[in-house]
Amino acid sequence: MSDERMEYPEFRLRLPNEGPYARGRVLPEKGMNGSLKFLVLAGSPVRSQTLPGIGRHAAEQRDRLVTDDGIQESERWPGYLETTRDIECNSPSAAGSVVTGRSSDGLSEWRTAEGFPLVDYLGSSWRTPRKAWLVRGSNVSGRDLVKRLWVPEGWLTLAASHLPQGVGEEPTKSTLRRYVEEGYDASASYGQKQAMIDELHYFLTQMRHGDTVCTISNGQLFIGTVSGDAEQVESEGSLSNLRRRADWDPSGVPYDVLPEELQQKLSVQHDVVDLTSVLALVEGLGRSDEELAEEAEAIERDPSVAIQAITARREPELPEPTDELAAELLVHDKAWLSEVRDLLADERQLVLYGPPGTGKTYLALKLAEFFGGGPEQVQLVQFHPAYAYEDFIEGFRPREDPDTKEVAFRLTAGPLRDLRDLAAREGNRHIPHFLIIDEINRANLAKVFGELYFLLEYRNKSVRLPYSGDDFALPSNLFVIGTMNAADRSIALVDAAMRRRFAFVELSPRTEPTSGLLRRWLAREMRGPGPADLLDALNSRIDDPDFRIGPSYLMKKGVYREGGLERTWRTKILPLLEEHHYGEGIDIEKRYGLAALRKLLR
Repeated sequence: MSDERMEYPEFRLRLPNEGPYARGRVLPEKGMNGSLKFLVLAGSPVRSQTLPGIGRHAAEQRDRLVTDDGIQESERWPGYLETTRDIECNSPSAAGSVVTGRSSDGLSEWRTAEGFPLVDYLGSSWRTPRKAWLVRGSNVSGRDLVKRLWVPEGWLTLAASHLPQGVGEEPTKSTLRRYVEEGYDASASYGQKQAMIDELHYFLTQMRHGDTVCTISNGQLFIGTVSGDAEQVESEGSLSNLRRRADWDPSGVPYDVLPEELQQKLSVQHDVVDLTSVLALVEGLGRSDEELAEEAEAIERDPSVAIQAITARREPELPEPTDELAAELLVHDKAWLSEVRDLLADERQLVLYGPPGTGKTYLALKLAEFFGGGPEQVQLVQFHPAYAYEDFIEGFRPREDPDTKEVAFRLTAGPLRDLRDLAAREGNRHIPHFLIIDEINRANLAKVFGELYFLLEYRNKSVRLPYSGDDFALPSNLFVIGTMNAADRSIALVDAAMRRRFAFVELSPRTEPTSGLLRRWLAREMRGPGPADLLDALNSRIDDPDFRIGPSYLMKKGVYREGGLERTWRTKILPLLEEHHYGEGIDIEKRYGLAALRKLLR
């Protein structure tokens, strides 16, 4: 083993659902994409199945390894596979995909035993081979430098009016911080200074020859290539003191035809923005899939690797409901499921509402798993009166330090941010992901949702989160399904802002698919229709449709044990109706009891 390899410790990657750890090491050689190669060590667990979005190259490598016994059934971890020898991969991400069976960000997922990510060990000068940047130049102290200077003369500039001369070719971030603190002490706020430090760092040290650069002017996106080093000059009005040569395409692309994900990144309010995550989208602008494929064939490239510009522009698609799904869910007509699918595809947010026992949560989960391709693309949260923004999106929460065991408040991501990060991961962007919000109307929605109200309606925009300061947007492949109990009158009415952002689908014992659900279930279970007749008779006596009883109370095995129906009626159904009629002086047993209903059915 070379000394170069010894610089890196062993890394681990935990398989999904709290699975076992795979082990690996960084190799000194570079793979085809410029990343360092990675070695998955023998005896590492491998997930047995793959998910959509894993990438063709990783899927084919897995298949080859299974065929030649490089991966076999594991005796140590039942239900998993296991590597029988060391496996060399082109990058840490490729290695992560092989062992997890899905798209993987290997630089962050491979970690040391202490929990430090692999990217921390690649050195401060490491960066991807080619990056993309947004640099704003259309409103520099009221002037449009894009049309006046950048495109016609081949420049890319940054004002930096108070930066001292001689900052050096690649100043450290700490050096830039000192310059900004001294030069802009009275003219900029704390937040502006922090943003300026990052922007200067990007422009001076992170940009390289060959990087793609974008700018916006008069409603058009202009695209160019960085072709020069950063230089510091005196300029008119100090509007372009920092410069780089850039080769611009003079024909712009209309902003309103750009992909939604690209518009999200372009909406970030900084003068310099890293666009590398959407580089493939930028490269594909103005060219069809056929043209991109022809270009790829004309150059020397690995034919097993998907064309990124084509993959990146793939829209998330919800599969059409099948007869098998309708039969599993006991839905009366597949067309009803197709309508729900179309509502989700159009609105991306939907609420299932109705009385208790109508199967709202069960249906939401089953639909999400079907449309998303599996349970791993689905996360459920339940709202309640104490639920807050900090629980849902992000906030400071008490956490124990793993080393010192001291408890301190730390910034913690909520379930929405966790799922959003998973959905936005490269390789997952065309795979639908679902957030199920159970009892969505039990929380103070305006307080919990915060800026999410804006993002649900404007998916092509981003906002700055107040705690982390990160720019946050909802990807197009993130769908939200809420459930709402229409009978809980203690809950404040849903406000107009939420009604405008969600499609509402009723599940009511009055109408299908709920009205005949119990009969279909009884037929499938080969039971008589008696319980369905009783439920229909009961609901015919309840005047308020929001308080009619749903069928799921009678779709449990315990109901059909000896005495089970009477017990369920006495302990589940009648208490609901007693609460509904509280203070009205109605004899609940006489009106809704089993004896009264059976007498009615004779």
